[in-house]
Formats: sequence, C-alpha cells, structure tokens
Amino acid sequence: MDFFKALKQLDNEKENKIITYLTGENTGSKAIFADNKIVFTNNYNIDWNSLLSLLPSNKKSQIIVNGEQKIFVEFIRQNYNVVICGAGHISMPVIKMCKLLDLPSTVIDDRLMFINNAKEAGADTVMYEPFEDALDKIQGDSGTFFIIVTRGHRYDQICLEKIIKKENAYIGMIGSKLRVSKVLDYLEEKGISRDDLNKVYTPIGLRIGAETPAEIAVSIMAEVIQVKNKRSGKTLYDYEILNTILNELYYNIPKATATIVSRKGSSPREVGTKMVIFKDGTAIGTIGGGCVEADVRQKALRVIDNQESQLIKVDMTGVDAEEDGMVCGGIIEVFIEPITNSSS
Repeated sequence: MDFFKALKQLDNEKENKIITYLTGENTGSKAIFADNKIVFTNNYNIDWNSLLSLLPSNKKSQIIVNGEQKIFVEFIRQNYNVVICGAGHISMPVIKMCKLLDLPSTVIDDRLMFINNAKEAGADTVMYEPFEDALDKIQGDSGTFFIIVTRGHRYDQICLEKIIKKENAYIGMIGSKLRVSKVLDYLEEKGISRDDLNKVYTPIGLRIGAETPAEIAVSIMAEVIQVKNKRSGKTLYDYEILNTILNELYYNIPKATATIVSRKGSSPREVGTKMVIFKDGTAIGTIGGGCVEADVRQKALRVIDNQESQLIKVDMTGVDAEEDGMVCGGIIEVFIEPITNSSS
C-alpha cells in the first residue's frame, strides 16, 4: 500500500512520473519521481536515476526498452480546473459539461441572479464580484483553462488583460471577429505582445457550425478536451481507484491492478488506463469491457493467487476475436500487478 499512499500525497504542481519494470528479474519494481527526484521505490538495488535519460521527450506514457528489459513509464496527470468568466446563457451548458468531464469549475460574474443560475447548474465555485477583483484572487497554473464568455467586449478586455499575465493551459474568448479584433488591438496598444495575444483561442471553440448555446458549449469543451489531451501523456489512477485501494474496508481483500501499457491499432481505451480486480471477481474501473476484460480478470485472479506480476497480450484482431465480440481490431499489452498490504 505504500506505493498508493505515496501516489496520493504527490504535489500535482510538480512533474510526476512512475517507472515500472515489466519484464526481467526486476519485474514489478517501481519508482515514483517528482521533478526527477525519487519519492518512492520498492527496490533500492536499482539505479533508477540512470533511467531518466531514456525517458521519452514527448512525455507520453509508454514502454521503453533497456537492454532486454521492458519498462513502462507513466506521466501522471495534474489536476485541471476551468475558470469561466461570465455566467450567461452559454456558461450554463459549459458548467454542466465540466461536471460530466470531472473538471472543477469556477464561475465569475457581477450579477447575483446569474451567479445563482451558475450554482444551480453545478458550478463548484462561484465568485460574485467584479471580474478584475475575482481574477486578482485566481493565481492560475499550467492546469487552468480560462473561458471568457462575458456580456460585452469591455468585460472581455478586463478579463483577458488579467488572465493573459497568468500561467494557464488555455485561454479562449468568445465573440465576433470584429469584437475580438477590437479587444486584441486595444490590449496590444496597452503593451501586451501580439505573440501572447495570438495564443488566445478566439473565436472560441472548434468550428462545428454551432448555433445554439448548447452547441456552442459543445464546441468550447471539445476544444478544451483537444488542448488537454494534446498535453503530456498521463497515467489514469483516478480518485475512485485510489480511494478504493486505500479504503480500510477493502484493505485486507486480495486484489490486483491491470494497466494498459501499449496498444496497436484500434482499442477501446488509452495507454495508462487501469482497473482494480478483487479476488471475488468484482472490479473498479474498466480497460475496455467485454471479452478483453473477462480475459484480463481471469489472469488477474491467478496473479493474486501467485503474487507474481505478469505482462500479457490481448489480440483483438482476426476471426477468433470477431467471434468473441472484440470488434476494435487492435492489440493491447496489459500489466497485472498484485496489491500487497506492505510495499505495493
């Protein structure tokens, strides 16, 4: 359990990654790095620092090879949040979509009725005050997505002038070409570089011909998802999985984790996706469902019994796969690890 406790205590503002041996005599050995410093390992006999030079520059979770040994490196996703400037008709579906996507939202507006609407829509935090005052209290970081959907270009100017100086993952601003041009030109005259202004996503949202508030919200959140998922690869130890593993109610129940460590062709879930399998066959999370998952569960039960990690391959191509309902047509590798109460 020490591994999962260390994982939960990580500072998400740092660059965190996990390195795990998949094959060879060190199979199952792992280390957690925070800003290239080891904060956990279950095998002190390995020179973990020597592996740092082998890590991919694209920061995508993947298998690397060191000699004849396969090693899986995972880049841990940081916490994301969305700051929405304006609580008008477009903001309401944006807030609801943030909820569906597990993206905490903060909504700013200086109109009480609109702030109340944001609360009802499910905003996690609301700030009923002038935009400039509220934005002074928001620091911003590399995981903050700013969405500017105010009621006029004067407020757009106020928000963008404050936001563009902050660290961010994304800045998007709604408006017609004329409205956007006026805002950008005004801020350039005030000394903000055109290079910085050109990084703003505007007009906001993917070009899907959106017309209604709901459609515009879909285009905005699709763009946010696109930007988010182009960032560094991520491991998917979500809150449900971590909380289940560390919950005292499940502490003494034998269990294992299954992680997709590679995929070729079409497969239902991405590299890094995880599930927890209990000895009774129940599971938390999913790596794709259907026959893929059924096969992995059976092998996970043997891993729990043997207490030995195993790298397996699941082929979803060919006639046999079609007959079993594996319609994706790809090949995935899954690493199954037993969870012990002492050092896993």
